[in-house]
Amino acid sequence: MANRQLLREIRLVHAEVNGIYGHRRIHAELRAQGFACGRHRIAKLMRHNGIKVRTRKRWRPVSGGQHLLPVAPNLLQRQFAADNLNQRWVSDMTYIRTGEGWLYLAVVLDLYSRAVVGWAMHHRMQQELVHAALTMAVARRKPSGEVILHSDRGSQYCAFDYQALLKRHGIVPSHSRAGNCWDNAAMESFFRSLKSERVYLTHYRSYEEARTDVFDYIRFYNHQRRHSTLGYLTPVEYERRRLVLSA
Repeated sequence: MANRQLLREIRLVHAEVNGIYGHRRIHAELRAQGFACGRHRIAKLMRHNGIKVRTRKRWRPVSGGQHLLPVAPNLLQRQFAADNLNQRWVSDMTYIRTGEGWLYLAVVLDLYSRAVVGWAMHHRMQQELVHAALTMAVARRKPSGEVILHSDRGSQYCAFDYQALLKRHGIVPSHSRAGNCWDNAAMESFFRSLKSERVYLTHYRSYEEARTDVFDYIRFYNHQRRHSTLGYLTPVEYERRRLVLSA
């Protein structure tokens, strides 16, 4: 492929993902589209033509607060991988600035494919937020066996009614150690991607504008974003390939 044609394809991919891909993910995307090209050649063309990853604000993770509620043991022990669907889930909450105030987001992620399987948003940090995200995950995935769900030890995740909801669905709780956000590093990684690739690049005038854009990012993350931990497949592609291989 001539450099001029390859450069055109690079620019198309770069524009399609809003400028958040570097040369490795652009290389993976072009190969998936059937183009034969080397990663270093793509990097050189991007460098010589001023094609850069959009500037990202640094993401700073935070850990859960203090309370007197019972805390589960850390069953995950930083083992952020799973052999099959619905074996290990992780969950957490974050907040997004809008012109109307903070929008709170709760997410459940399946460690098997890093797919976002449940989420909920509200302009108040309510207990129902984590309930809604978990309820969506259960409805979408319909787990048939035991699931470990790991989170920080925030009061929303340790509350008695949330623990009862987990028990009702046969889900075993696991909590991070006190003040250690890296015990839930896979979830923090998703929030870092969300914030640096979308939220910090956008000014939201309203709650609804933020909700719509976050939902769009989750769709992009599951169906289009190529993950280095999955061999540069998307979560949906990874699950489909593994299902075909195991059939």
